[in-house]
Amino acid sequence: MLVDAYSRKIFNLAYQFSGSYQEAEDLTQEIFIKLYHSLGKYDAGKNFTAWLLTLGRNHLIDQYRRTRREKTQRDDFEEHRFKAGSSADPEESLIREETRKKVWDGLDGLPEDMRMALILRDIQGHSYEEMAESLDIPLGTVKSRVNRARLQLARLLRDRQGADYDL
Repeated sequence: MLVDAYSRKIFNLAYQFSGSYQEAEDLTQEIFIKLYHSLGKYDAGKNFTAWLLTLGRNHLIDQYRRTRREKTQRDDFEEHRFKAGSSADPEESLIREETRKKVWDGLDGLPEDMRMALILRDIQGHSYEEMAESLDIPLGTVKSRVNRARLQLARLLRDRQGADYDL
């Protein structure tokens, strides 16, 4: 019942973190196995969704720290999703695909706390309050982290764009 209710939310979190459809499927399974083993630690007085997302986020961060390798093959899921919503104009589709890749590369260049903040807020659309609860940090810290992440991402993208022109 928990898998049915939360698998999409956990998969989306895992995919946004990993960028790979295949890896996100594996991570989703790992998170639900971890959930099964951790259910005894759940405090019934707390929000279950926030607790589960925190459990998942912590697992993803641990996984990232263990592997620390370049993320590849974002294309499986994105290409499928991109084609489903693509316009008839191939040039516009190509520009959007290039922009998407640049943003993902920029996200990969952010520290993990900033990356997670941007994913939760700007990609998944969580409110600042939801983020504060699931990350277990003060609301002001969440807002600051999102702001700093946006500024750093913009700086990274601007610097990389300048480097592209130098070639």
